[in-house]
Amino acid sequence: MGPHPAVAAIRLAVRRVLHDVLNDLSVPHTVPEGPRTPPLVLVACSGGADSMALASALAFEAPKLGIRAGGVTVDHGLQPGSDLRAAEVVARLTALRLDPVESAAVHVGRDGGPEAAARDARYAALDAAADQHGAAAILLGHTRDDQAETVLLGLARGSGIRSLSGMAATSGVDGRYRRPFLHVDRQTARKACMAQSLPVWDDPHNTDPAYTRSRLRHEGLPALEKALGKGVVEALARTAQLSRDDADALDTWAAQAEAMVRDPAGLLECAKLFALPPAVRRRVLRRAAIEAGAPAGALFARHIEEVDRLITGWRGQGEINLPGKVVAQRQGGRLVIRQG
Repeated sequence: MGPHPAVAAIRLAVRRVLHDVLNDLSVPHTVPEGPRTPPLVLVACSGGADSMALASALAFEAPKLGIRAGGVTVDHGLQPGSDLRAAEVVARLTALRLDPVESAAVHVGRDGGPEAAARDARYAALDAAADQHGAAAILLGHTRDDQAETVLLGLARGSGIRSLSGMAATSGVDGRYRRPFLHVDRQTARKACMAQSLPVWDDPHNTDPAYTRSRLRHEGLPALEKALGKGVVEALARTAQLSRDDADALDTWAAQAEAMVRDPAGLLECAKLFALPPAVRRRVLRRAAIEAGAPAGALFARHIEEVDRLITGWRGQGEINLPGKVVAQRQGGRLVIRQG
């Protein structure tokens, strides 16, 4: 008799990603050939159902492919006893025979709000662990439900198709972060834990209405499902993939167009910019602003729209101030974006 269907589903998802990691490692490098240690893949584990299911699947699949499996849990220090909770997760990962296993304590700042600050601290700790251990990849337990929530949050921000593309299956430096469960729903992960008698910790932050994502999870999505039917989560996740494909294509188009809208001195020509489709033109402007020193994370759609009006709604307006002390102005048919 085979494993429980939920267990089989999570193992298959992890097996596919581990094959991808191995394929990426097999690309020829310039490093001289010599004895190689088996590659290491880490799982980021909070102790919740999604990441415990992921850890169990990694522990099962990795040895069959000659991969070492380890784990990291991040102690955000946001609740009393969080250090004890992290120690419990370390014990659970060790019981799954993961090695190395470590807990990383972080200080969560306030930049960008509590959710963003915690996320920044968490990824910094995971990056440090990967560098320390020389990990080939870090697996993250984001599910299809998380993807749906991310799409809705992007939609609410109104910041364009890229924000609707959700989380990438592969991201980070050199594709370090992998998300095997983006096509697996949250309920499947929980059932897999139950089938394997894995202890699960439910983070109280996930039900705290003070957090935007928590309100969306417990109020917003259930209301949408009640109004539109149970297929909403799957449809939103599909929207993410379609949006990502479109955004990638537009980014490629913009990169090619950028060279064609500059004059011999390298300045952007307004007439040539005007001839581009708006979606491509705005991407060219965004790329130029970032190149001039504007921080990508602080550069919003409204900034780019203001710069775009220098091209499409020119009435002699003055320079536009952008984040990072960058200014944009129109000079004699040219658009100049530079440090102010």
